Amino acid sequence: MSQLRRMTIFVSLLSIISGSTVFFRIVEGWSWLDAYFFTIVTISTVGYGSLVPVTTAGKLATTFLIFGGLGVFALAIHEFAKIQLLKRQEHNEWLFARLGRNDEGEEEQVANMDDQPHSLSQDRLPASPQKPDSGE
Repeated sequence: MSQLRRMTIFVSLLSIISGSTVFFRIVEGWSWLDAYFFTIVTISTVGYGSLVPVTTAGKLATTFLIFGGLGVFALAIHEFAKIQLLKRQEHNEWLFARLGRNDEGEEEQVANMDDQPHSLSQDRLPASPQKPDSGE
């Protein structure tokens, strides 16, 4: 089901981008690149303002593009983020399984003697250095 959802979102996004590009090419008379650029800038909410529709049909279509395109674009970003988070979670689980876990009875290993484990009692910690006498 998840694969079908992703494919539907992807196809919807491509349909909105291609349909809007063709629409603005025909109605506004922009080049293919300008029509595509305006579509992407609009649905991604960047809004440079370098291209502005001047026809009534173009203005109305832009409002529909903002609402519909932004919704589908947000869903696509959400799905992409969810996939990335799942990959990260799977990697972390693999990593934790590979590294293993310390038993509570094992003593914590330290890199050097200056880095004492947190579980040591205060009487086993080295004394802190004394401040030099200021001569008062």
